[in-house]
Amino acid sequence: MSPAALVQTLRKRLSKPTGYQLFDIHLKQRIALSPSLTRFVFTGEDVALMHTLAPDQRVKLFFPSATGSAPDLPKVGDWQAARRTLKPEHAPPMRTYTIRALRPDMNELDIDFVLHGETGPASRWAVHARPGDPLQIVAPNAAYHADPGGYEWMPPQGVRKILLIGDETALPAIAGILEQLASHPDAPQVQAFIEVPEEADCMPLLCGVHTKVHWLPRLTLHKQHGEGMILAARELASLPPTRANLNDSAALQELDLNSQRLWELASAKRSEFYAWVAGESAAVMDIRRFFINECGLDRKGLTLMGYWKLGRSLE
Repeated sequence: MSPAALVQTLRKRLSKPTGYQLFDIHLKQRIALSPSLTRFVFTGEDVALMHTLAPDQRVKLFFPSATGSAPDLPKVGDWQAARRTLKPEHAPPMRTYTIRALRPDMNELDIDFVLHGETGPASRWAVHARPGDPLQIVAPNAAYHADPGGYEWMPPQGVRKILLIGDETALPAIAGILEQLASHPDAPQVQAFIEVPEEADCMPLLCGVHTKVHWLPRLTLHKQHGEGMILAARELASLPPTRANLNDSAALQELDLNSQRLWELASAKRSEFYAWVAGESAAVMDIRRFFINECGLDRKGLTLMGYWKLGRSLE
């Protein structure tokens, strides 16, 4: 290949849209939703270039470094490689969040944060952030016309009963899922169990007539983190009948949550029952054992995700 042809090929590759893109954003407004949750409305010209495909669409946010400098990764080229070359104190911390709402025509992006003091770079930023503060985000690229992934809400065809279980970190996704189902002309029956820190965090949610939302405030129930989710799965949720031949089911592989992330997705094309569970990893692991080992539920109808792990930071 001649040098000119090589240059042309490289230009085409570089100009080809990628599924996810690094964008610049800045804070427009903060809205208190409850004592533990705040909505951050972001804006910027780049918001018009973003896309979202599902109510649990994940994105990566970059926060100020340990030195206090705003994230400034290159938007052209390999931002991951650029981040790896930075010294730890200069590298912008990265955390995963869910898009709550995207209004590209208004250049607005909503992301809900759980407030729990200054326990890390994201929570520290959330406590002190003011309008105009800049961040960077990796989000789906609207110029990319294939499916970039980054979401797990994919109910199978023919589903008639849906079970949603999550803690406050999963609340933005669950709220979006309920809104989507509310607009469905033939919506299935939905049970939603949401564990939150306190009763004041129980907020109105838009949902359909066939949906029942159950709030599980830890303070009122005298529960530790994750225990409300486990209570919902083991005692409160209406589950399909237990299989009689549990011994015939495939052995459940245990995961080491110190080295592995619990992230198992439903694969059934058709199923009457579908469960979507997300929250603290150990709690989701307990629910996984109960659903599969004790109830004999079909794993192909279960989406089980450890969004975070108590005592450990996950990007």
